[in-house]
Amino acid sequence: MSDNEKDFEMEAEHDFSNAERGKFHRPGVTLRLPVYLSEELQSYLAAAAERKGISLTDLVNNLLSKDIEISEALK
Repeated sequence: MSDNEKDFEMEAEHDFSNAERGKFHRPGVTLRLPVYLSEELQSYLAAAAERKGISLTDLVNNLLSKDIEISEALK
């Protein structure tokens, strides 16, 4: 086991007697997972977004939406 792994080793037992249930729960919040693009793809799309004057997020959403429309039309 490396030194780094030892730093994160869990104890055999944990004391949860003072724990607060739901402390970090936020009703109605939607979890949005990050999507990681390859370095080359992100660079290409970022440049395209800049040329169009829109955000990278908007460009990717637009591209994916159009791809879904095409896929649905071909069904």
